[in-house]
Amino acid sequence: MLLRQPTPVIGQPAGKSDKTKMAAVDVPLKRLKFGQTARRDAWWAMPLLTFVVFTSFVVYVTWALLQGENYWSGNYLSPLYSPELFGLSPHAVFGAPPPWLTGLFPPFLRYSPAMLILIFPLAFRMTCYYYRGAYYKAFWADPVNCAVGEPRKEYRGEQKLPLIIQNIHRYALYFALIFIVLLSIDAWHALWFFDPASGHEKLGLGVGSLVMIVNVVLIGGYTLGCHSLRHLVGGVFDVLSRRPIRKKAYDCVSCLNRHHPKWAWCSLVWVAWTDIYIRLCATGVITDWRIF
Repeated sequence: MLLRQPTPVIGQPAGKSDKTKMAAVDVPLKRLKFGQTARRDAWWAMPLLTFVVFTSFVVYVTWALLQGENYWSGNYLSPLYSPELFGLSPHAVFGAPPPWLTGLFPPFLRYSPAMLILIFPLAFRMTCYYYRGAYYKAFWADPVNCAVGEPRKEYRGEQKLPLIIQNIHRYALYFALIFIVLLSIDAWHALWFFDPASGHEKLGLGVGSLVMIVNVVLIGGYTLGCHSLRHLVGGVFDVLSRRPIRKKAYDCVSCLNRHHPKWAWCSLVWVAWTDIYIRLCATGVITDWRIF
């Protein structure tokens, strides 16, 4: 395949395209085979790391989703189960699950409170613009990396099923913003401990409290730096300077957006770690250390 690249004559005045003499340069373009590249760096490292971390997260979250127990310890509630709408813990909003709800599940799949809510934060994260680029490379090799041959010969985009579902991202954002509030409430509850002496709750701080607070900070930084949110608060306007409040909001979101990949991975790992920590406390493997 040959590409004709026009080259202007040196010394020709700019802005006079009709009088510019163009020279043709033949640049051969050859389609690379899958994995073929002239790159000498470790281009495969990041896709491989993404594959390992993302697969580990999906496997663990699926396992945690199906457990339906040991997801709370005292005033700590796992973010994978929050908000707990129907459940057997003191954190359940509407109490124990009614028979009609548990009867919806087949015998081999028991009810878990996470089944009612986990779809919303996962929908936001799985359709994230940054994550798409990451797991398209790692799982589908589309492409596996820049200047590396891919297994496909055509580009379909996100116009057909199943990838057209990715367009729900901007709507999943609305639910993700609500979850920041809900997880913040959980973090606040994590600061109140039952005092046997007085029989009332008392303000305190445990390691679990810090774990849950950091979780909210990381998820908040990831969500509030979303590309869709940046468009929502200011990107829809052609002249943003005429709207100082929207301009300030746009700048704040853009500040978080500059480090969106870091927020994405740190929040991904930490939300899993928060669930692990609470499970270890619930099963008695470790004891939460009270700082005060």
